Amino acid sequence: MAAAPDVFDDLEAEGDRLESLLSGLDKAAWEMESDAGGWSVADVVLHLAQSEELVVATFGGPVEPGAAGFEAAAGSSMDAMMDAAVRSQRAPGSVVFERWRRARREALDRLRAAPADTAVPWAAAPLRPATLATTRLAEHWAHGLDITAPLGLAFEDTPRLRHVAWLAHRSLPYAFSLAGEESPPVRCDLSFAEEHWAFGPAEASSSIEGEAGEFCRVAARRVTPDDTSLRATGPHGAAALALLRTYAA
Repeated sequence: MAAAPDVFDDLEAEGDRLESLLSGLDKAAWEMESDAGGWSVADVVLHLAQSEELVVATFGGPVEPGAAGFEAAAGSSMDAMMDAAVRSQRAPGSVVFERWRRARREALDRLRAAPADTAVPWAAAPLRPATLATTRLAEHWAHGLDITAPLGLAFEDTPRLRHVAWLAHRSLPYAFSLAGEESPPVRCDLSFAEEHWAFGPAEASSSIEGEAGEFCRVAARRVTPDDTSLRATGPHGAAALALLRTYAA
């Protein structure tokens, strides 16, 4: 397989795509309900802004006290904490948009400048800068789906999904641990256009095969495995597909 593309450049490109789509929204579009349950389009972008501010704060960057908004719900589940943060800082779409634009650039600068072996504290465990950048790309892509679908905007799959697929496979041990199970070796053989992406040992007795776009959507919990043509084989393939995820619980 060819060398993986630079994740920092691809994170920037994913953000640029979303920024271009959001830049033309009017007030009604910002207030439209997104596919992220209970959140408007503006709420989704606010969540992305808060998350990027958290990256900046993690690296010791200057942010306003309590800017990310997560402190108020400390001790809650991750989903509850994120929802409370959004509810506490809702603002007009145009304001949220500028907040996210600033935060994403500052976060990307911090990630690029960090030594590659830095252990950056994050949700479930410390991550290297490149891995944290991968999680940020995956979240921007997944929430891009939430935003563009109800707005009827085109949001085509790109080769950047390779990072999302890698993250989903890398997160399988974490996913199995959440279910209280040991993590078995699983091979993922995925297709994207004319490319073939493979993750995991070739000799693994369990595997997941199919289209990368479907695989990534299952991992992002935007569709269920039954809604796809993905094929799970071996003693643990179906369990791996059911548990697949790209984000912390």
